[in-house]
Amino acid sequence: MSAGLSARLVAVTRSPVVRLGFLVLAVGLAVVAVVSARDELADAVVALSPGALVAALVLGAGYVWFTLLAWRAVLADLGSTLSLGTSTTVFGLGQIGKYVPGGVWNVVAAAELGADHQVPRSRSLAAMAVATLVGLVSGCVIGAVALAASADDLGSWRWAAWAAPLTVLLLAPQVLNRVVAFVLRLARRPAPEHELTARGMLVAVGWSLAGWVLAGLHLVVLAADLGMELSWRTVALCVGGYAAAWVAGFLVIVVPAGAGAREAALLLLLAGSLTHGAVLLTVLVSRVLLTLVDLAFAGAGYVALRQWRRGSRLAPQGNEPVP
Repeated sequence: MSAGLSARLVAVTRSPVVRLGFLVLAVGLAVVAVVSARDELADAVVALSPGALVAALVLGAGYVWFTLLAWRAVLADLGSTLSLGTSTTVFGLGQIGKYVPGGVWNVVAAAELGADHQVPRSRSLAAMAVATLVGLVSGCVIGAVALAASADDLGSWRWAAWAAPLTVLLLAPQVLNRVVAFVLRLARRPAPEHELTARGMLVAVGWSLAGWVLAGLHLVVLAADLGMELSWRTVALCVGGYAAAWVAGFLVIVVPAGAGAREAALLLLLAGSLTHGAVLLTVLVSRVLLTLVDLAFAGAGYVALRQWRRGSRLAPQGNEPVP
């Protein structure tokens, strides 16, 4: 891509009209995802207790919050430390872009929102890519280990239980720094001013693993309320199953937010622990609740953005746009 074309594309993405249009489209698609499941929601109101729905919603919000903290830790390790309010703006509004088909709009949105807060776009892109890799690797690890632990006999899970932890080597700073530099060089973007450190990666992985546990527990609450027997094996099944299903959904980039692929994987993994109807209701309600959480984070991010803009208008001017 030529420098002139790149500059024109950046100018277009920084247009207030384009940004507002993108936000309206993304939120609209997320709302459509909720509305399209209205029949399942009606069934859930009858079949699920209010306490279970609220508990699952809170755990789902905790899962997304820990995912935000993992991304924030990576960004800080690369040299840009954002406040929690600013992080909510960039991450919350950026993540709503995943409901637009294509698999890249959340990354583009986060880069543009980060640029408003003096975070270089190349750093935003690197941070989102590394945070996504952290999520994928930690999801593979906790998915394989938890699913193996939930099985009476390791069987075909034996190789996964041993091999999955080895993928952590992909998160070694010596490996990641070279990969990030190579990708940015291909994209004709400057190399990061700061390299990833072992401490920063440990913090990000810790938040990510905690997030997977909460994601699995939000599934446990729903499934248990519909009749799943509670035991350490079924808890491990839900934790490992959700992580594995998220990875499967992420790999299917042609649908927004892994819609369909994640549910199909969960249906397969939870089959046998509940009746088919109860499993179907569990995974569909889970999808709706997490979509509501994404909308809530986007709303919180928008409020934080309005407050920041109001403060910026009152502050002395002179900051230049971030390249």
